[in-house]
Amino acid sequence: MAALKLAIGNKNYSSWSMRPWLALRANDIPFVETLIPLYTENPADKEQILSLSRAGKVPVLVDGDTTVWDSLAIIEYIAERYPEVKLWPDDAAARAHARSVCAEMHSGFVPLRSECGMNLHRPIRPVTLSADAKANVARIEEIWRECRARCSAKGPFLFGRFGAADAMYAPVVHRFRTYAIDVAPDTKAYMETMMALPAFEEWTREGLAETLVIAKFEDA
Repeated sequence: MAALKLAIGNKNYSSWSMRPWLALRANDIPFVETLIPLYTENPADKEQILSLSRAGKVPVLVDGDTTVWDSLAIIEYIAERYPEVKLWPDDAAARAHARSVCAEMHSGFVPLRSECGMNLHRPIRPVTLSADAKANVARIEEIWRECRARCSAKGPFLFGRFGAADAMYAPVVHRFRTYAIDVAPDTKAYMETMMALPAFEEWTREGLAETLVIAKFEDA
């Protein structure tokens, strides 16, 4: 069986790439990684992305004749392709809950994402958040707290074992840390669980080792 191929953007900046990458790596699913630098002046980089997906964005997963773009769609595909890793909870109600919070992450929290872009190189320091971004932080904390309250007996992640929801919210962990956002002790405990995950550590280490600087992401 040919290995999956995952095209991603810069690990320092690309929060959407981090999500399916983490879903694969944390579950020891073999794949070939292709890193395509984002926002460069080299037209070949953009053409490489377009050759994989006409959407013109990463991440992109290629599995033989099947191409999947969009982070959540890739995670869904991985869950179907490798049901044994259980990216979604077994229980139907918990599975529906997990899909709901993943969809909320996928389509929401725009103020937080806009005001606190992912940038692993950024020195840790706070920023003044808008009221909307603060509301995003409160809602994410609420989501994490509710998930953990329901499933804490099953393990330290949102639904017990590491799964799709953890992968989808992983970049938020970096945002909370990088921008020194004031969060509750139980939020910090979950962040520490994620940051200790070997796959999370690997992504972080490799992102910090990158040298490409994207000026428009360095203003905050």
